[in-house]
Amino acid sequence: MIIILKMKNLNRTCFLLILTACALISHAQTASTKDRKINLNKDGSQYVKVTMLNQVWLRQQSLNEGSTIFGFPEKNHSDIGIRRFRVQAYSQLSDNVFIYTQWGENNFNNIADRKLGFFIHDAIGEYAVDKKKLSVGAGLTAWSGLSRFAAPAVGAILGVDAPLFQQSTNDVTDQFLRKLSMYAKGKIGKIDYRLSISDPMAIQKSNYNTSIGKYASFSQKTARKQWNTYIQYQLKEEESNLVPYMPGTYLGKKNILTLGIGSVYQPKAMWRLADNNKDTIESNMLQLAADVFMEKPIGKKGAAFNAYACFTHFDFGSNYIRNAAVMNPANGTNNTNILNGSGNGFPMYGTGNVWYLQAGYKLKDNFIGHTTLMPYLAIQHANYERLNKAMNFIDIGCNWFLNGQNFKLTAAYQNRPIYDAGGKLTDHKGAALLQMQVFFN
Repeated sequence: MIIILKMKNLNRTCFLLILTACALISHAQTASTKDRKINLNKDGSQYVKVTMLNQVWLRQQSLNEGSTIFGFPEKNHSDIGIRRFRVQAYSQLSDNVFIYTQWGENNFNNIADRKLGFFIHDAIGEYAVDKKKLSVGAGLTAWSGLSRFAAPAVGAILGVDAPLFQQSTNDVTDQFLRKLSMYAKGKIGKIDYRLSISDPMAIQKSNYNTSIGKYASFSQKTARKQWNTYIQYQLKEEESNLVPYMPGTYLGKKNILTLGIGSVYQPKAMWRLADNNKDTIESNMLQLAADVFMEKPIGKKGAAFNAYACFTHFDFGSNYIRNAAVMNPANGTNNTNILNGSGNGFPMYGTGNVWYLQAGYKLKDNFIGHTTLMPYLAIQHANYERLNKAMNFIDIGCNWFLNGQNFKLTAAYQNRPIYDAGGKLTDHKGAALLQMQVFFN
Protein backbone atom coordinates (compact mmCIF):
# COMPACT_ATOMS: atom_id res chain seq x y z
CA MET A 1 0.00 0.00 0.00
CA ILE A 2 2.85 2.40 0.91
CA ILE A 3 4.62 1.63 -2.37
CA ILE A 4 1.40 2.25 -4.35
CA LEU A 5 0.87 5.61 -2.60
CA LYS A 6 4.49 6.64 -3.28
CA MET A 7 4.11 5.67 -6.94
CA LYS A 8 0.93 7.74 -7.16
CA ASN A 9 2.73 10.74 -5.63
CA LEU A 10 5.65 10.27 -8.03
CA ASN A 11 3.31 10.02 -11.02
CA ARG A 12 1.48 13.17 -9.89
CA THR A 13 4.82 15.03 -9.55
CA CYS A 14 5.98 13.87 -13.00
CA PHE A 15 2.64 14.92 -14.49
CA LEU A 16 2.92 18.40 -12.98
CA LEU A 17 6.49 18.78 -14.24
CA ILE A 18 5.49 17.72 -17.74
CA LEU A 19 2.50 20.10 -17.66
CA THR A 20 4.77 22.98 -16.54
CA ALA A 21 7.32 22.21 -19.26
CA CYS A 22 4.59 22.12 -21.91
CA ALA A 23 3.29 25.50 -20.71
CA LEU A 24 6.81 27.03 -20.92
CA ILE A 25 7.39 25.59 -24.38
CA SER A 26 4.00 26.85 -25.52
CA HIS A 27 4.76 30.33 -24.19
CA ALA A 28 8.21 30.33 -25.81
CA GLN A 29 6.63 29.40 -29.15
CA THR A 30 4.03 32.18 -28.96
CA ALA A 31 6.38 34.84 -27.54
CA SER A 32 8.46 36.80 -30.01
CA THR A 33 12.24 36.37 -29.96
CA LYS A 34 14.99 38.80 -30.92
CA ASP A 35 18.68 38.98 -30.00
CA ARG A 36 18.28 35.51 -28.41
CA LYS A 37 15.73 36.89 -25.95
CA ILE A 38 12.25 35.63 -25.21
CA ASN A 39 10.15 38.77 -25.29
CA LEU A 40 7.30 38.91 -22.77
CA ASN A 41 5.47 41.81 -24.43
CA LYS A 42 5.07 43.14 -27.96
CA ASP A 43 7.74 45.84 -27.87
CA GLY A 44 10.36 43.61 -26.19
CA SER A 45 10.81 45.88 -23.18
CA GLN A 46 10.02 42.91 -20.96
CA TYR A 47 12.02 39.76 -21.65
CA VAL A 48 13.96 36.75 -20.40
CA LYS A 49 17.46 35.91 -21.62
CA VAL A 50 19.95 33.12 -20.87
CA THR A 51 23.66 33.03 -21.81
CA MET A 52 26.37 30.38 -21.44
CA LEU A 53 30.17 30.55 -21.38
CA ASN A 54 32.91 27.90 -21.28
CA GLN A 55 36.65 28.65 -21.08
CA VAL A 56 39.03 25.69 -21.18
CA TRP A 57 42.78 26.03 -20.58
CA LEU A 58 45.66 23.84 -21.69
CA ARG A 59 48.87 24.77 -19.87
CA GLN A 60 52.52 23.85 -19.62
CA GLN A 61 54.34 25.63 -16.79
CA SER A 62 57.28 25.63 -14.46
CA LEU A 63 56.18 25.24 -10.85
CA ASN A 64 57.56 27.02 -7.80
CA GLU A 65 60.43 25.22 -6.07
CA GLY A 66 59.24 22.59 -3.64
CA SER A 67 55.80 22.14 -5.23
CA THR A 68 54.12 18.80 -4.62
CA ILE A 69 51.01 17.10 -5.98
CA PHE A 70 49.55 14.82 -3.32
CA GLY A 71 52.98 14.65 -1.71
CA PHE A 72 54.97 13.90 -4.87
CA PRO A 73 57.42 16.62 -6.02
CA GLU A 74 56.88 18.25 -9.43
CA LYS A 75 59.05 20.83 -11.24
CA ASN A 76 57.15 21.15 -14.51
CA HIS A 77 53.55 20.30 -15.17
CA SER A 78 50.94 20.27 -17.94
CA ASP A 79 47.22 20.24 -17.32
CA ILE A 80 43.78 20.76 -18.83
CA GLY A 81 41.19 22.64 -16.81
CA ILE A 82 37.96 24.57 -16.97
CA ARG A 83 38.92 28.10 -16.03
CA ARG A 84 35.31 29.26 -16.09
CA PHE A 85 31.89 27.82 -16.87
CA ARG A 86 28.97 30.21 -16.47
CA VAL A 87 25.24 30.41 -17.04
CA GLN A 88 23.52 33.79 -16.78
CA ALA A 89 19.79 34.36 -16.60
CA TYR A 90 18.22 37.78 -16.45
CA SER A 91 14.78 39.20 -16.92
CA GLN A 92 13.15 42.59 -17.21
CA LEU A 93 9.88 41.70 -15.48
CA SER A 94 8.31 45.14 -15.82
CA ASP A 95 9.44 48.64 -16.75
CA ASN A 96 10.99 49.00 -13.30
CA VAL A 97 11.76 45.50 -12.00
CA PHE A 98 14.87 43.51 -13.01
CA ILE A 99 16.22 40.20 -11.72
CA TYR A 100 19.60 38.65 -12.51
CA THR A 101 21.50 35.54 -11.54
CA GLN A 102 24.71 33.81 -12.61
CA TRP A 103 26.00 30.41 -11.64
CA GLY A 104 28.77 28.05 -12.65
CA GLU A 105 32.24 27.11 -11.50
CA ASN A 106 35.85 28.30 -11.65
CA ASN A 107 39.23 26.57 -11.70
CA PHE A 108 38.17 22.95 -12.16
CA ASN A 109 41.24 20.81 -12.88
CA ASN A 110 42.31 17.23 -12.25
CA ILE A 111 43.08 17.76 -8.55
CA ALA A 112 39.90 19.72 -7.76
CA ASP A 113 37.14 18.30 -5.58
CA ARG A 114 34.62 16.57 -7.81
CA LYS A 115 30.93 17.50 -7.99
CA LEU A 116 31.41 20.40 -5.56
CA GLY A 117 32.42 23.35 -7.72
CA PHE A 118 29.05 24.61 -9.01
CA PHE A 119 27.89 27.66 -7.04
CA ILE A 120 25.88 30.86 -7.27
CA HIS A 121 27.92 33.85 -8.43
CA ASP A 122 25.20 36.53 -8.57
CA ALA A 123 21.66 36.74 -7.21
CA ILE A 124 20.11 40.21 -7.29
CA GLY A 125 16.82 42.02 -7.56
CA GLU A 126 16.70 45.61 -8.78
CA TYR A 127 14.20 48.46 -9.02
CA ALA A 128 14.57 51.42 -11.40
CA VAL A 129 13.58 54.63 -9.62
CA ASP A 130 14.52 56.44 -12.83
CA LYS A 131 15.28 54.09 -15.76
CA LYS A 132 18.54 55.86 -16.61
CA LYS A 133 19.57 57.96 -13.64
CA LEU A 134 18.97 55.69 -10.64
CA SER A 135 18.41 52.00 -9.98
CA VAL A 136 18.68 50.38 -6.56
CA GLY A 137 19.17 46.72 -5.80
CA ALA A 138 20.42 44.14 -3.34
CA GLY A 139 21.78 40.61 -3.16
CA LEU A 140 24.97 38.76 -3.95
CA THR A 141 26.52 40.99 -6.57
CA ALA A 142 29.58 42.43 -8.29
CA TRP A 143 28.24 45.99 -8.09
CA SER A 144 31.25 47.09 -6.06
CA GLY A 145 34.07 49.54 -6.19
CA LEU A 146 37.61 50.35 -7.14
CA SER A 147 38.17 50.07 -10.91
CA ARG A 148 36.94 48.89 -14.30
CA PHE A 149 38.00 45.27 -14.08
CA ALA A 150 37.05 44.77 -10.45
CA ALA A 151 34.04 43.26 -12.25
CA PRO A 152 35.26 42.04 -15.67
CA ALA A 153 32.93 40.79 -18.39
CA VAL A 154 34.64 37.41 -18.67
CA GLY A 155 33.28 36.69 -22.16
CA ALA A 156 35.01 39.82 -23.49
CA ILE A 157 38.40 39.83 -21.73
CA LEU A 158 41.19 41.29 -23.85
CA GLY A 159 43.83 38.75 -22.82
CA VAL A 160 43.78 35.20 -21.57
CA ASP A 161 42.63 36.44 -18.15
CA ALA A 162 41.50 39.60 -16.40
CA PRO A 163 43.79 41.75 -14.17
CA LEU A 164 42.80 39.77 -11.10
CA PHE A 165 44.55 42.08 -8.60
CA GLN A 166 41.65 44.51 -9.07
CA GLN A 167 39.39 41.93 -7.40
CA SER A 168 41.19 42.93 -4.24
CA THR A 169 39.43 40.72 -1.68
CA ASN A 170 38.65 37.84 -4.05
CA ASP A 171 37.45 34.84 -2.02
CA VAL A 172 38.84 36.28 1.21
CA THR A 173 35.83 38.29 2.43
CA ASP A 174 33.67 37.79 -0.67
CA GLN A 175 32.66 34.98 -3.02
CA PHE A 176 34.84 35.19 -6.13
CA LEU A 177 34.59 39.01 -6.03
CA ARG A 178 30.80 39.05 -5.40
CA LYS A 179 29.60 40.64 -2.17
CA LEU A 180 26.39 40.68 -0.15
CA SER A 181 25.42 44.26 -0.89
CA MET A 182 22.88 46.99 -1.29
CA TYR A 183 23.73 49.23 -4.24
CA ALA A 184 22.74 52.19 -6.37
CA LYS A 185 23.80 52.73 -9.98
CA GLY A 186 22.93 54.89 -12.93
CA LYS A 187 23.97 57.51 -15.46
CA ILE A 188 23.82 61.28 -15.10
CA GLY A 189 24.83 62.86 -18.39
CA LYS A 190 28.20 61.34 -19.29
CA ILE A 191 28.84 60.19 -15.72
CA ASP A 192 28.28 56.50 -14.97
CA TYR A 193 28.32 55.64 -11.27
CA ARG A 194 27.98 52.72 -8.87
CA LEU A 195 27.84 52.90 -5.07
CA SER A 196 27.38 50.04 -2.64
CA ILE A 197 27.50 49.05 1.00
CA SER A 198 28.62 45.46 1.54
CA ASP A 199 28.58 42.97 4.38
CA PRO A 200 31.99 41.21 4.29
CA MET A 201 31.90 37.44 4.54
CA ALA A 202 33.56 35.81 7.53
CA ILE A 203 37.32 35.40 7.09
CA GLN A 204 37.04 32.18 9.11
CA LYS A 205 35.19 30.58 6.18
CA SER A 206 37.93 31.41 3.67
CA ASN A 207 40.86 29.23 2.66
CA TYR A 208 43.41 31.73 4.01
CA ASN A 209 45.40 31.69 7.22
CA THR A 210 43.41 33.64 9.81
CA SER A 211 46.00 33.66 12.61
CA ILE A 212 47.34 36.99 13.85
CA GLY A 213 51.06 37.74 13.50
CA LYS A 214 53.55 40.52 12.93
CA TYR A 215 52.27 41.19 9.39
CA ALA A 216 48.80 42.61 8.79
CA SER A 217 46.01 40.17 7.95
CA PHE A 218 42.22 40.27 7.93
CA SER A 219 40.73 40.51 11.40
CA GLN A 220 38.73 37.63 12.84
CA LYS A 221 36.48 40.07 14.69
CA THR A 222 32.96 40.73 13.44
CA ALA A 223 33.45 42.75 10.25
CA ARG A 224 32.33 46.34 9.86
CA LYS A 225 30.44 47.27 6.69
CA GLN A 226 32.45 47.94 3.54
CA TRP A 227 31.88 50.98 1.29
CA ASN A 228 32.48 50.74 -2.48
CA THR A 229 32.45 53.34 -5.25
CA TYR A 230 33.38 53.52 -8.91
CA ILE A 231 32.59 56.54 -11.10
CA GLN A 232 33.32 56.85 -14.81
CA TYR A 233 33.23 59.79 -17.19
CA GLN A 234 32.35 58.41 -20.63
CA LEU A 235 33.67 60.86 -23.21
CA LYS A 236 32.69 58.95 -26.36
CA GLU A 237 30.03 56.27 -26.74
CA GLU A 238 28.13 55.10 -23.68
CA GLU A 239 28.58 51.62 -22.26
CA SER A 240 25.77 49.48 -20.91
CA ASN A 241 25.27 49.30 -17.16
CA LEU A 242 22.56 46.63 -17.21
CA VAL A 243 24.90 44.32 -15.25
CA PRO A 244 28.11 45.30 -13.41
CA TYR A 245 30.55 43.52 -15.75
CA MET A 246 32.72 45.61 -18.06
CA PRO A 247 34.21 44.36 -21.35
CA GLY A 248 37.91 44.34 -22.12
CA THR A 249 37.25 44.80 -25.83
CA TYR A 250 34.33 45.50 -28.15
CA LEU A 251 36.33 44.19 -31.14
CA GLY A 252 36.26 47.63 -32.73
CA LYS A 253 32.47 47.90 -32.74
CA LYS A 254 32.48 50.92 -30.40
CA ASN A 255 34.48 54.11 -29.97
CA ILE A 256 35.13 54.26 -26.22
CA LEU A 257 37.06 56.61 -23.99
CA THR A 258 36.44 56.58 -20.23
CA LEU A 259 38.11 58.08 -17.17
CA GLY A 260 37.37 56.39 -13.86
CA ILE A 261 38.04 56.74 -10.14
CA GLY A 262 37.05 54.34 -7.37
CA SER A 263 37.54 53.24 -3.79
CA VAL A 264 36.96 50.47 -1.28
CA TYR A 265 36.93 51.30 2.45
CA GLN A 266 36.33 49.12 5.51
CA PRO A 267 37.06 50.33 9.05
CA LYS A 268 39.08 48.05 11.33
CA ALA A 269 39.23 45.35 8.67
CA MET A 270 42.86 44.41 9.43
CA TRP A 271 44.91 43.49 12.50
CA ARG A 272 48.44 42.52 13.53
CA LEU A 273 50.53 42.05 16.66
CA ALA A 274 52.55 44.95 18.05
CA ASP A 275 56.33 44.63 18.39
CA ASN A 276 55.88 43.21 21.90
CA ASN A 277 53.87 40.30 20.37
CA LYS A 278 51.12 40.92 22.94
CA ASP A 279 49.07 43.98 21.96
CA THR A 280 46.76 43.92 18.93
CA ILE A 281 46.92 46.77 16.42
CA GLU A 282 43.80 47.27 14.28
CA SER A 283 43.79 49.27 11.06
CA ASN A 284 41.40 50.31 8.31
CA MET A 285 41.48 48.88 4.81
CA LEU A 286 41.59 51.54 2.10
CA GLN A 287 41.94 51.05 -1.64
CA LEU A 288 42.01 53.85 -4.22
CA ALA A 289 42.24 53.64 -8.01
CA ALA A 290 42.20 55.81 -11.12
CA ASP A 291 42.01 54.38 -14.63
CA VAL A 292 41.51 55.15 -18.29
CA PHE A 293 40.11 52.85 -20.98
CA MET A 294 39.93 53.36 -24.71
CA GLU A 295 39.02 51.43 -27.80
CA LYS A 296 39.24 53.23 -31.12
CA PRO A 297 38.21 51.81 -34.50
CA ILE A 298 40.83 52.42 -37.19
CA GLY A 299 39.80 52.73 -40.81
CA LYS A 300 36.73 51.08 -42.33
CA LYS A 301 37.81 47.43 -42.35
CA GLY A 302 37.27 46.62 -38.68
CA ALA A 303 40.75 47.25 -37.24
CA ALA A 304 40.92 48.77 -33.75
CA PHE A 305 43.36 49.84 -31.05
CA ASN A 306 42.61 49.00 -27.42
CA ALA A 307 44.38 50.24 -24.29
CA TYR A 308 43.80 50.35 -20.54
CA ALA A 309 45.91 51.90 -17.78
CA CYS A 310 45.28 51.92 -14.04
CA PHE A 311 46.99 53.18 -10.89
CA THR A 312 45.95 51.52 -7.62
CA HIS A 313 46.91 52.27 -4.04
CA PHE A 314 46.39 49.36 -1.63
CA ASP A 315 46.48 49.89 2.14
CA PHE A 316 45.85 46.52 3.80
CA GLY A 317 48.00 47.38 6.81
CA SER A 318 51.69 46.91 7.55
CA ASN A 319 53.50 44.53 5.15
CA TYR A 320 50.36 42.72 4.03
CA ILE A 321 50.96 40.29 1.16
CA ARG A 322 48.76 37.65 -0.46
CA ASN A 323 49.53 35.10 -3.15
CA ALA A 324 47.26 34.11 -6.00
CA ALA A 325 47.55 30.80 -7.87
CA VAL A 326 45.06 30.58 -10.72
CA MET A 327 43.69 27.03 -11.08
CA ASN A 328 46.70 25.88 -9.05
CA PRO A 329 48.05 22.57 -10.45
CA ALA A 330 49.82 21.76 -7.15
CA ASN A 331 48.35 21.27 -3.68
CA GLY A 332 51.42 21.26 -1.46
CA THR A 333 55.01 22.38 -0.96
CA ASN A 334 58.05 21.08 0.91
CA ASN A 335 59.94 24.39 0.68
CA THR A 336 58.98 26.86 3.41
CA ASN A 337 61.54 29.37 2.15
CA ILE A 338 59.37 30.30 -0.86
CA LEU A 339 57.03 33.23 -0.25
CA ASN A 340 55.04 32.30 -3.39
CA GLY A 341 53.77 29.02 -1.96
CA SER A 342 53.03 26.06 -4.20
CA GLY A 343 52.40 25.60 -7.91
CA ASN A 344 52.00 28.83 -9.89
CA GLY A 345 51.40 31.15 -6.94
CA PHE A 346 52.92 34.63 -6.74
CA PRO A 347 52.35 37.75 -4.58
CA MET A 348 49.57 39.41 -6.57
CA TYR A 349 48.18 41.54 -3.71
CA GLY A 350 49.89 43.65 -1.07
CA THR A 351 50.15 46.98 0.72
CA GLY A 352 51.68 49.43 -1.74
CA ASN A 353 51.12 50.86 -5.21
CA VAL A 354 50.30 49.08 -8.45
CA TRP A 355 50.58 50.22 -12.04
CA TYR A 356 48.79 48.18 -14.67
CA LEU A 357 48.84 48.51 -18.45
CA GLN A 358 47.32 46.41 -21.19
CA ALA A 359 47.11 47.10 -24.91
CA GLY A 360 45.92 45.21 -27.95
CA TYR A 361 45.52 45.72 -31.67
CA LYS A 362 42.71 44.04 -33.57
CA LEU A 363 43.60 43.40 -37.18
CA LYS A 364 41.06 44.05 -39.92
CA ASP A 365 38.03 41.81 -40.28
CA ASN A 366 38.51 38.73 -42.49
CA PHE A 367 42.28 38.91 -42.03
CA ILE A 368 42.50 35.10 -42.31
CA GLY A 369 39.50 33.93 -44.27
CA HIS A 370 36.49 34.95 -42.20
CA THR A 371 38.58 35.21 -39.02
CA THR A 372 40.92 37.77 -37.48
CA LEU A 373 43.63 38.20 -34.84
CA MET A 374 44.22 40.48 -31.88
CA PRO A 375 47.69 40.40 -30.25
CA TYR A 376 47.98 41.94 -26.78
CA LEU A 377 50.39 42.73 -23.97
CA ALA A 378 49.63 43.23 -20.26
CA ILE A 379 51.87 43.98 -17.28
CA GLN A 380 51.21 44.40 -13.54
CA HIS A 381 54.00 46.41 -11.88
CA ALA A 382 53.66 46.54 -8.10
CA ASN A 383 55.78 48.06 -5.35
CA TYR A 384 54.72 46.23 -2.18
CA GLU A 385 56.13 46.99 1.28
CA ARG A 386 57.01 43.35 1.97
CA LEU A 387 59.10 42.84 -1.20
CA ASN A 388 62.63 44.09 -1.77
CA LYS A 389 62.08 44.60 -5.53
CA ALA A 390 59.08 45.46 -7.69
CA MET A 391 56.72 42.63 -8.57
CA ASN A 392 56.27 42.37 -12.35
CA PHE A 393 53.75 39.94 -13.78
CA ILE A 394 53.73 39.83 -17.60
CA ASP A 395 51.10 38.36 -19.90
CA ILE A 396 51.60 38.42 -23.67
CA GLY A 397 49.55 36.63 -26.28
CA CYS A 398 47.22 36.65 -29.26
CA ASN A 399 43.49 36.06 -29.72
CA TRP A 400 42.22 34.28 -32.82
CA PHE A 401 38.56 35.17 -33.33
CA LEU A 402 37.07 32.39 -35.39
CA ASN A 403 33.53 33.61 -34.68
CA GLY A 404 34.02 36.81 -32.72
CA GLN A 405 33.82 36.26 -28.95
CA ASN A 406 31.47 33.32 -29.52
CA PHE A 407 34.39 31.09 -30.44
CA LYS A 408 37.97 32.17 -29.97
CA LEU A 409 41.37 30.68 -29.24
CA THR A 410 43.95 32.54 -27.16
CA ALA A 411 47.63 31.61 -27.00
CA ALA A 412 49.60 33.28 -24.22
CA TYR A 413 52.85 33.29 -22.28
CA GLN A 414 52.95 34.45 -18.64
CA ASN A 415 55.98 35.25 -16.52
CA ARG A 416 55.86 35.58 -12.72
CA PRO A 417 58.51 36.52 -10.13
CA ILE A 418 59.67 34.24 -7.29
CA TYR A 419 60.47 35.60 -3.81
CA ASP A 420 61.98 33.93 -0.78
CA ALA A 421 60.28 34.05 2.64
CA GLY A 422 62.06 37.32 3.44
CA GLY A 423 60.66 39.06 0.36
CA LYS A 424 63.84 38.90 -1.74
CA LEU A 425 63.46 38.39 -5.50
CA THR A 426 65.25 35.15 -6.44
CA ASP A 427 63.91 33.91 -9.79
CA HIS A 428 61.23 34.01 -12.47
CA LYS A 429 58.97 31.23 -13.77
CA GLY A 430 56.96 30.93 -16.96
CA ALA A 431 53.77 29.36 -18.25
CA ALA A 432 52.45 28.73 -21.77
CA LEU A 433 48.66 28.66 -22.15
CA LEU A 434 46.10 27.90 -24.82
CA GLN A 435 42.49 28.86 -24.13
CA MET A 436 39.35 27.83 -26.01
CA GLN A 437 36.30 30.01 -25.41
CA VAL A 438 32.73 29.15 -26.41
CA PHE A 439 30.25 31.91 -25.60
CA PHE A 440 26.51 31.84 -26.29
CA ASN A 441 25.15 35.31 -25.71
